[in-house]
Amino acid sequence: MKDTRLPRRAFLQTGLSGAALLGLGDLGLFPAVSAREARLDPARVALDPGLEPLVRLVEATPRENLMEEMGSRVRKGLPYTDVLAALLLAGVRNVQPRPVGFKFHTVLSVNAAHQSSLAGPDSDRWLPLFWGLDNFKVSQADEAKKTGWKQGPVDDSRLPPPSRAKKALVEALEAWDVEGVDAPAVGFVRSAGAHEVFELFARYGARDFRDIGHKLILVAGAWRALSCIGWQHAEPVLRSLAQALQYFTGENPAKGDQDADRPGRQNLELLKRIRADWREGKPDSAATQDLLVAFRQGAPKEMAEKTVELLNRGVSAQSVWDAALAATGEIVMSRVNIQSIHSQTTMNALRYCYDYTAEDETRRFLLLQAVSFIPLFRGKLDKVVKIDELEPVGGATVKEIFADVSGDKSAASAKLMGYLKEKGDPRPILDAARVLIFLKGRDAHDYKFSSAILEDYYHLSPGWRDRFLAACLHYLKGSGAPDNGLVPRIREAVRA
Repeated sequence: MKDTRLPRRAFLQTGLSGAALLGLGDLGLFPAVSAREARLDPARVALDPGLEPLVRLVEATPRENLMEEMGSRVRKGLPYTDVLAALLLAGVRNVQPRPVGFKFHTVLSVNAAHQSSLAGPDSDRWLPLFWGLDNFKVSQADEAKKTGWKQGPVDDSRLPPPSRAKKALVEALEAWDVEGVDAPAVGFVRSAGAHEVFELFARYGARDFRDIGHKLILVAGAWRALSCIGWQHAEPVLRSLAQALQYFTGENPAKGDQDADRPGRQNLELLKRIRADWREGKPDSAATQDLLVAFRQGAPKEMAEKTVELLNRGVSAQSVWDAALAATGEIVMSRVNIQSIHSQTTMNALRYCYDYTAEDETRRFLLLQAVSFIPLFRGKLDKVVKIDELEPVGGATVKEIFADVSGDKSAASAKLMGYLKEKGDPRPILDAARVLIFLKGRDAHDYKFSSAILEDYYHLSPGWRDRFLAACLHYLKGSGAPDNGLVPRIREAVRA
């Protein structure tokens, strides 16, 4: 039988060493491709004809059989990108995007699972995606039981002409018109280029604080996944995204001044005060430290104004991002809960969109929203464990560090600081953290959080990276956490 394994990447050797340091060995999973014919339902939104049968297979196969069904196709050569696309498209077609959370995490976590797969060793490649397939079946069943919602076909008679599509979409978004956003979104996606579409969605994804950052997480995740599976799959994904961005409860936000909208409205005015050459600023460690201290008590408007002051004084945006990411690490270390961990995943989405946008005004807006959101995520902390006061403890091994994560998280943080000070190479730590998520992750937040912080480690200046990672250990998996019972099934499914 022909060997269909994907080519190994040189850096994956460090991933295997991370697993070995934890005593986990080689997981031995193999990639591969195939499709199955399925009858199309005219009452459902149509997908790319080449992928429709695979999506239908994912939708129709019972949860208890899906791992084995997909595993058999992987062994016959089913491409990774087809599995990723089917997972994303099945999610947007079967789980409604409002509210932007809860069962919709099956969609929100797709890119995080994908990023985890890319960063991990080939031997682990299928674990995150197969976990996602199983998670989809749970959400699909929940949606079917509660509402029966499914994404329907597009009403082409309501589409605006291409010349008006963008204007119509902006008008619907500004009016928070939940019912009226679908047709303009489809028209815009069909008539505009991918980057133009991204710019608009990034701006509106960041405009409000509802759903604790999930809207922008979805914007970033959708674009990152589409960049892998292809723009031909964009329409159903961005229809779902447009609906998600319109979610609110209570009074229509266009008719009032609600807390969730206030930072965005203030920052659209405040960004005009930033000097034209603000991107030419210089790194300033003292400014980073000063901003970090201010994040511990500052209000959203105060933090945005302080950021404008620093940028106009010639401080680099990187120094602001260093403080922002350090502050979210500190929040996670001080209080581990859903709101705290979303401070991290939202910062990651904001940073991605900030790096990807070509519009200077959007970049300024995203930076000001980032610093404004941190006080909202922080809220009132019962205690503040200060990230800049962490002290290293030397002599620990990777195995000892992750054993402590399951027991004494503060000790684990100190030992990680000591390990990185002594060894200098973070890759065994990063690889071991990923392997433990693959083997022990049970929740969408495990993938979302780990994917965000392991990427953001490199977004920080070197002087802050180790402290940030030490703080974020508080929500990573330790070696003593229960195993995910799905892992043996996935191994068997793709190996058999």
